[in-house]
Amino acid sequence: MNLKQYIIIAAVALQSVQFGFAQQHSLVVDVNTSLAKVNPNMWGVFFEDINMGADGGIYAELVKNRSFEFFRPMMGWKNLGPVKEGNYLILNRQMSNAGNPRYLRVDKKTNTAIGLRNEGFRGMGVKQGNTYEFSVWYRQQKPGITLRVELVDSAGTVIGKTELKTTQENKQWRYQEVSFTSNKTDQKANLQIWFEGEGTIDLDMISLFPTDTWQGRKNGLRADMVQTLADLKPGFIRFPGGCIVEGFDLSQRFQWKKTVGPIENRQLIVNRWNTEFAHRLTPDYFQTFGLGFFEYFQLAEDLGAEPLPILNCGMACQFNSAEVVPLDQLDEYVQDALDLIEFANGAVSTKWGKLRADMGHSAPFNLKMLGVGNENWGPQYVERLKVFQEALKKYHPEIEIIASSGTDPEGERFQYLDKELRAMKIDIIDEHFYRDPDWFLSNAKRYDNYDRQGAKIFAGEYASHSKNNKKPEYRNNWEAALSEAAFLTGVERNADVVQLASYAPLFAHIDGWQWTPDLIWVDNLNVYVTPSYHVQKIFSTNKGTDVVPLHSNGATLTGENKIYGSAVVDKQSNELILKIVNIGDSAKELAIDLRGIKKAQGKATVSVLRHDDPLAYNEVGKAPSVTPIESEVNYKGKKLVYTASSQSVNLIKLKL
Repeated sequence: MNLKQYIIIAAVALQSVQFGFAQQHSLVVDVNTSLAKVNPNMWGVFFEDINMGADGGIYAELVKNRSFEFFRPMMGWKNLGPVKEGNYLILNRQMSNAGNPRYLRVDKKTNTAIGLRNEGFRGMGVKQGNTYEFSVWYRQQKPGITLRVELVDSAGTVIGKTELKTTQENKQWRYQEVSFTSNKTDQKANLQIWFEGEGTIDLDMISLFPTDTWQGRKNGLRADMVQTLADLKPGFIRFPGGCIVEGFDLSQRFQWKKTVGPIENRQLIVNRWNTEFAHRLTPDYFQTFGLGFFEYFQLAEDLGAEPLPILNCGMACQFNSAEVVPLDQLDEYVQDALDLIEFANGAVSTKWGKLRADMGHSAPFNLKMLGVGNENWGPQYVERLKVFQEALKKYHPEIEIIASSGTDPEGERFQYLDKELRAMKIDIIDEHFYRDPDWFLSNAKRYDNYDRQGAKIFAGEYASHSKNNKKPEYRNNWEAALSEAAFLTGVERNADVVQLASYAPLFAHIDGWQWTPDLIWVDNLNVYVTPSYHVQKIFSTNKGTDVVPLHSNGATLTGENKIYGSAVVDKQSNELILKIVNIGDSAKELAIDLRGIKKAQGKATVSVLRHDDPLAYNEVGKAPSVTPIESEVNYKGKKLVYTASSQSVNLIKLKL
């Protein structure tokens, strides 16, 4: 062999390794055969106040413990200046205001200024040039005090200030607000309030909000976090969880009626993730319910998503206290469900419909689905669920009931519940999957043999848990996302069985998380999406209307040759949409027979997610390692030849 021949052979070999030309795989897609209709709301989001998802997260309030209701009333606050005994007192009006019993009394007898500093939620993220609205409820006991309000950066320098002069009106609670601008961007700013003059004043609901909230809504949500959800075009939003629905015990369960009405009257409770994990204790984690059920419904409407509330079924978390309410005392819980439907859909002439209208939304929210229980199991769940089902079907047969299949996707608990729920003819069964990447890969066929005539499935919580965890966001690595993509091709292929699907948990604050992995990471000013987020977006924004066959040698693509795939047609945009996942270490050349395509040639648009390192992840505060790459590929003669790179998720779209 001469040198020239050697070089040619070596170059061809290298090209085969790099681009996968060694073997071609034949695929067939038939655009004219509809196997199933895709629920237009199939891909959604699951929200739970975990990892500082609400307070300190999507709810844009910057002041922690604004109404002094934490177990330690001054948690989050620090004295400034020469504070003396008696200058600050916490008073309790439990008998007259059970929802918001505590308030602060400031009693000053000298002109020397004293103050309070609020640390916010791991600091306060503020932006240069942005306007902030300070507000407070106050009552003058003895007039004479002025409030000097300051934003200070992490070094203690004042970066924004204003003054709030109280009125002379005596001994009546009054709301007042004032706005000012920050002259600097800072992740860890604090709020300072100086009390100047002499007098006595009572303070409650001390608040600071940015004005650049989602849709500019007063005292609303963080716009960048909501926009990240809007970009997914979710078909539904499940709320408020999650395990917080159940509570550690029933006294700490989520009660929707305490989360609606005037903000200042909503009753705070401890967040059950406060002390759930010994290695991530979060003693300052409470739920203020500024983000309550009205705001959840409003958010769903903003996103064009169906609201999917989950209610307590009379059972606390079975991993914690396992407390249950006796069956003969379940009426209160069932009535909560009936009243929620009235709140969402009732006429303004009804009690709860009127409250919705009084809060600013006279039109119904058009609720269609309701979950009863979260990750509950056993006969005690089934017997309580039957009571709910009887009442809901009697008074609201139009509402679909979603029921829990427990915490695991297999095993004795799951088998028992699956049998019982199907016998009850429950509308939708909520299945949860927190498993390692191998489980997701091996379960791409999970729904292939499910009963087509029985209950539908809600893949309500899923996330691939990589065993690698050097940093909190490290578990959201490419290995996990790739396995989720492979599994979701099987979910999409079985869209006649799986009606709804959502990753969980949704948000995590880098300085306040309890659980990983999570779909979206945030700090006080920025949002960082994970590889798993990009996978979700591929499916949720390209769901199509009809599932069509995609085969290799007559079989579905469920891992043979390390290729997974699904195909849908979107009859509204007149497109064929292919999702191809190659989990192998080498590229695969795919020869795709486009049966039913009328055009003989054209261009397909391609979006690719890939990385050579299975442990690659998108680190908070840095440029993303895994992000979509867009391109085009030509096809001719009703044949598309496409090379799927190693360890890649491929979205291919072409006009019909």
